[in-house]
Amino acid sequence: MNFDFLVASAYFTGWKLVRALPEKFAYSTFDRLGVIALRRNGARMQRLRSNLQRVCPEKDAKAMDQLMAKAVSSYMRYWCDTFRSPDWSKEKIADTVKVTREELLTGPMRDGRGVVIALPHAGNWDHAGAYFCAMGFPLVTVAEKLKPEALFNKFLEYRQNMGMEVLSTDSRSMGTLMQRAREGSLIALVSDRDLSRNGVDVNFFGHPARMPAGAALLAIRTGIPLVTAFVSYTDKGIHIEFTSVEIPEEGSDAERVDLVVQRCADLFAAGIASSPQDWHMLQRIWIDGDFQERSA
Repeated sequence: MNFDFLVASAYFTGWKLVRALPEKFAYSTFDRLGVIALRRNGARMQRLRSNLQRVCPEKDAKAMDQLMAKAVSSYMRYWCDTFRSPDWSKEKIADTVKVTREELLTGPMRDGRGVVIALPHAGNWDHAGAYFCAMGFPLVTVAEKLKPEALFNKFLEYRQNMGMEVLSTDSRSMGTLMQRAREGSLIALVSDRDLSRNGVDVNFFGHPARMPAGAALLAIRTGIPLVTAFVSYTDKGIHIEFTSVEIPEEGSDAERVDLVVQRCADLFAAGIASSPQDWHMLQRIWIDGDFQERSA
């Protein structure tokens, strides 16, 4: 029996168990697991803390401890949501979502134009995606392949059951995204961490980082609107804030892409600064100093 099989089996068992538990007990259990992870202070917790210290440099040690507790609670809430949401009704999904400037998405989509959304790892985008899929909008996204493969396929099935088309991160995905954009689809791309190592250099909270160019390229090459989304948690569910991103008309494609990705980074930073506890970034993102190596 190999290790990948054991990992996948553990996830599948947990997935079934959490869906069967009473709601309050399930969420309180995940909260307790978060407290344990925070106390152990492993590499991922240390990385989350260092990331948040860059977001909130004014916080002293006590205030940072408080923020970390909230951030880990938010992260564990995301996972509990993920396990339980396949059983949510369309009514529950609609009732737990609040949107600011929703017309930036729904207007072009109803005109058949398509929209590309760039967003950071914040809140629960699957919840938001389910909300817009329930409106009947064709939603396309890209997912990084996970190991073991059985686990990746489970998450793929989870998103497909919501109504999403999920592409893998390979050389063919951009061509398919271009086609979907021209067909009038809603394209959602998580865009705050470059996975290809060929991203655009940006200034992010005053430090150098790299972010992917995909959303900017799609908007520039197809002419569809580009919108950023910041998803944060509320007591009842999630809040989505959309902001339109201006696309420059002059300059080369490379120059325009650089400007647009920086504008997205600035909007991500504004959202993260307003709700830092909901930014679930447990990996390296900056490329200076000890942040230079991005293997973790």
